[in-house]
Amino acid sequence: MGCTEAEWLGWLPAALGDNFWQRDGASVQIVIGPGSLQIHWHAAPPRALGQVRIPRLLVCFAFAGLDAGERYLFMKRFDLYMQRGGG
Repeated sequence: MGCTEAEWLGWLPAALGDNFWQRDGASVQIVIGPGSLQIHWHAAPPRALGQVRIPRLLVCFAFAGLDAGERYLFMKRFDLYMQRGGG
């Protein structure tokens, strides 16, 4: 993710929607219907593009008890809420 942890934490509640979730440090546990998702993250060195520095956050997703369709539906919404564009 091209963001700081503070930005990530600001966007996260909306991206998770109405699913129950609980944060524990640099991770969250989310209940999604019959299953769950564990997301954890940590800061990485910024990406350098010329003189521009873009913050980076490495994020891991671990689903349990959800089929491919359920995972897809969750990630489709999550990705839309986390997208940032320029132009």
